[in-house]
Amino acid sequence: MRSVIFHDENISDVELDRRAFRRKQTLRSGFISCTSFAVFALVIWYVLAHSEGWALVQKAYFNPESFIESLPKVWHGLLLNIRILCFAVVGVGVIATLIAIVRTTRSPVLFPLRAAATFYTSIFRGLPLIIVLYLIGFGIPALGLFGRISAEVLGAVSITMVYSAYVAEVIRAGIEAVHPSQRMAARSLGFSHARTMRTIVLPQAIRKVIPALMNDFVAMQKDVGLVSILGAIDAVREAQKVNAVTFNYTPYVTAGVLFILMSFPFILLTDYYSRKMRSREQNEGAV
Repeated sequence: MRSVIFHDENISDVELDRRAFRRKQTLRSGFISCTSFAVFALVIWYVLAHSEGWALVQKAYFNPESFIESLPKVWHGLLLNIRILCFAVVGVGVIATLIAIVRTTRSPVLFPLRAAATFYTSIFRGLPLIIVLYLIGFGIPALGLFGRISAEVLGAVSITMVYSAYVAEVIRAGIEAVHPSQRMAARSLGFSHARTMRTIVLPQAIRKVIPALMNDFVAMQKDVGLVSILGAIDAVREAQKVNAVTFNYTPYVTAGVLFILMSFPFILLTDYYSRKMRSREQNEGAV
């Protein structure tokens, strides 16, 4: 079969035809999607604009003046959410990785640690985050063991504990997805178990589960807003304070828009990476 040179790869005419067909299908699907979205948006706009209470809803939730007025205060509160998120991401990354490694070990000596890790993931995956926030945020200060602890720290600890359980299971799935021959080859070269896990298994495991990890990160961005129930002056609490003065709900919409803007780049990055992985798998199977 005749082949041509394309980007330093030998690609057959059959594969080139397949790629051309996929590009054509993508353009066609994109046109249909844009058209259907435009029609759907027009229908929604028509229904809302001609509803009896639309003027009242627009004034209470989508007031441009209230949006602009509340934006600086809500943005200032969002900075607290970002600080908590940064702390939680580091904590979740470390704790979840350790739990995943412990759960994948087979040594009888480490059975107590393995049982504790299993118990931890089972408990915190079953508890709603808001309950953990109440238990940690109000229970720990009531003990009086650590003095005064800020709501920011307590909220970050609560989010770290809950999401560590979820992320640990994702990383564990990635570790178990690495073929056992990788470990055997490393051990045959004289690598210790720790070095094999650090240099061979974990890099492959993380690469396999990056889309799932990024989805958990986006979910964590949203849940950071729940720390307001502990009294932390974050974006949601700032919106609530403005609402208490103006009796207008637009500040909540302002907070929602800022949370969306904060998470949108990571959503796009997740989608891009997923498409890239899917394209790589398709190209590896090229004829």
